[in-house]
Amino acid sequence: MAAKTYDLIVVGAGPGGYVAAIRAAQLGLKVAVVEREHLGGICLNWGCIPTKALLRSSEVFHLMERASEFGLKAEKIGYDLDAVVKRSRGVAKQLSGGIGHLLKKNKVTVVMGAATLPAKGKVSVKTDKGTEELEAKNIVLATGARARELPGLEADGDLVWTYKHALQPPRMPKKLLVIGSGAIGIEFASFYNTLGSETTVVEVMDRVLPVEDAEISAFAKKAFVKQGMKIMEKAMVKQLDRAKGKVTAHIEVGGKVEKQDFDTVISAVGIVGNVENLGLEALGVKLDRTHVVTDAYCRTGVDGLYAIGDIAGAPWLAHKASHEGVMVAELIAGKHAHPVKPESIAGCTYCHPQVASVGYSEAKAKELGYDIKVGRFPFIGNGKAIALGEAEGMVKTVFDAKTGELLGAHMVGAEVTEMIQGYVVGRQLETTEEDLMNTVFPHPTLSEMMHESVLDAFDRVIHM
Repeated sequence: MAAKTYDLIVVGAGPGGYVAAIRAAQLGLKVAVVEREHLGGICLNWGCIPTKALLRSSEVFHLMERASEFGLKAEKIGYDLDAVVKRSRGVAKQLSGGIGHLLKKNKVTVVMGAATLPAKGKVSVKTDKGTEELEAKNIVLATGARARELPGLEADGDLVWTYKHALQPPRMPKKLLVIGSGAIGIEFASFYNTLGSETTVVEVMDRVLPVEDAEISAFAKKAFVKQGMKIMEKAMVKQLDRAKGKVTAHIEVGGKVEKQDFDTVISAVGIVGNVENLGLEALGVKLDRTHVVTDAYCRTGVDGLYAIGDIAGAPWLAHKASHEGVMVAELIAGKHAHPVKPESIAGCTYCHPQVASVGYSEAKAKELGYDIKVGRFPFIGNGKAIALGEAEGMVKTVFDAKTGELLGAHMVGAEVTEMIQGYVVGRQLETTEEDLMNTVFPHPTLSEMMHESVLDAFDRVIHM
C-alpha cells in the first residue's frame, strides 16, 4: 500500500500535539496526528483535568465542614468516593470528545495506533486493522512522559499506586504515604488528606515543593502540617515490604532508617519521557536522560524533526507543550515564530492552599547576580480574602533594583493559580515596577495583593 503523504505528521495528541496539529491546519497545512491511546493525552485524561475535578470535590467538602463559619448549617456531611471519581472521569471524557471534534473541524486526519519512525520523513503506525505508512517533510514528536518508577517502589495498583491508580482508587486510604512532594504528589496528598486519610509526605529534598521559592515552600508546609499532614523532608523511602493489606516503608531520615506501616502508598517521584520504540537513535536524535535534546525552537538537529512538551524537557507543563506546539506549527508554515522562554512560564500547584509562581525565586535572582528588591503582602491584609474566609496566604515579588524589571512572582493562597497570569503578562510585556504601581487594580479583589506586593518592594505599601 502506498504511503499517505502530509505536510506535517504529529506523533501524540496530548496538549502539545493536538494544538500543534490544529494550528498547522489553520495555516493551510495538510496534517495527520497519530495517537496510541487517548485524544488529549495524559494531561486531559489522567493528569491536569481529572485531578482538578477531584480537588474541586475535596475543596467543596472542606467548605461544607466550615459551614458554621459562614453562618450556615450543614449536618451529616459526607462523601461518596465512587461518585467523586465518576464525576472526575466524566469531566475528562467530555473534554477528550471535544478534542476529537476540534481535530475533525480543522480537517486533521487522526490515526489511532502506535507509531515508529523507520526513516527520515516516514511514520509507520500499527493500528487495529494493520499497519499504515505515512510520509511528511515535517514530523513533530509529542509523545509525552509517564510516571517514573524506582526499583523496589514499583506500583502494583493495590497497595502501591501511581497517579493513574490514585485517580481511580479501589478504596479510600486510611493511612497514606506519598513519596515525592512535587505538584503531583502534593496535590494527591491534599486531596486524600482533606477527605480524611492520615497522610505522610516524604521528600528527598530539604523542603516540600522544592522548585518553589523557599519562603513559599515554608508557608505551604506550615499550612499542610496545620491540616494534619506529616511532612518528612531530607528523607528517602529505601524499601517497601508488602503484606496483605499493609505496606511497611523503610524511611531513611537523619542517617537512620525507621519503619512505618501504611495501607496505601502513592509514588510521585517524577517522570520519564516516552522515547522508547520510536526509532529515534537510528535517526540520530540525541537523548538526555529519556528526553529529546532540542534547541530553543524545538528542533532536534535532524532535518524536519521537532520535539515538544514533556518529551523535550523541563518544565513539565501542559501549557508549555501547547505553546511549543503553536510555535513549531508557525515555524513550519514559514511564520515568524517566537521561542518559549522557560523562565516566563508559570507553574501552578492546586493543593490547599494553592501555589503559583513565575520567573526567578529570590535565591535564584541573587545567584544570578541581581541586586534585588523584594515585596510581600499577606492575605490577612486583603478585604476580599477575609470576606471569602481565605485569609491564609501571601504574595511575593522580586525586582531588579537597578532597572525595575519584574524578575519573579510567587504566591500561596486561595485562587493564586488564576492570579499569577497577571504577572506572567507583565513579564511578557517587560513591565517595570512603575507600570505595575500605576496600574489601577479593582476593589475588592484578591488581585489587589499583587499591587500591594509591588508597592512593598519599593517602600510604598498602603495596607500593611
